[in-house]
Amino acid sequence: MANILVAEDNKNANKLICTVLRRQGHEAISAYDGREALDAFDEHHVDLLIADVMMPRMDGMELVRRLRDADYDLPILMLTAKSAQEDKNAGLMAGADDYLTKPANMQELVLRVRSLLRRAGVRDERRLEVGRVVLDADALAVVRGTEEVRLPPKEFRLLQFLLQSPGRTYTRMQLLDEIWGWDTESAERTVDVHVNRLRTRFAGWEEFSIETIRGLGYRAVVPGE
Repeated sequence: MANILVAEDNKNANKLICTVLRRQGHEAISAYDGREALDAFDEHHVDLLIADVMMPRMDGMELVRRLRDADYDLPILMLTAKSAQEDKNAGLMAGADDYLTKPANMQELVLRVRSLLRRAGVRDERRLEVGRVVLDADALAVVRGTEEVRLPPKEFRLLQFLLQSPGRTYTRMQLLDEIWGWDTESAERTVDVHVNRLRTRFAGWEEFSIETIRGLGYRAVVPGE
């Protein structure tokens, strides 16, 4: 799992990119202009930066120059609404590692991020360990010893998301936003159905459980945490 800073002044685009990154198991940090993005480096460890070129207060080009001048060597993916080669070259000369033309295709963005993290030696976390239990995102499988339970994608991501922060309560709307996407037409009842399926599949597993917080939502419970 990587910490990825998304510097994009369009709030809808920023939210969409962050949602997609979180579905991949990453932590996403939002910034809405270059100065806010620069300040974020004082508060967070950042493994990768996604920066729009056109932003208020400080644009993406200046943000990248300042980071490189300060010897930050993290991978940087630039988003540009301009398709001219000279604009892309300018971003690379400023210190960016790759670029993507807006509107960005989310599947391509995920692949670019994965490639940049791999080249930078940052681990793209695809396995989550909870005691003896291992969640394998590549196989969509939950493994305990010789037992293996393969899950549909949404069930796996829901379980993974809850177990990444045991003890933290999420509302149904938050879970819909994270797992199904902010623009989903699914109802909150969809979350209840998937939680019930997970409870049935893992009934008797003492390593974790999913608890209902009445009037709020759900949280994962891991003994000892």
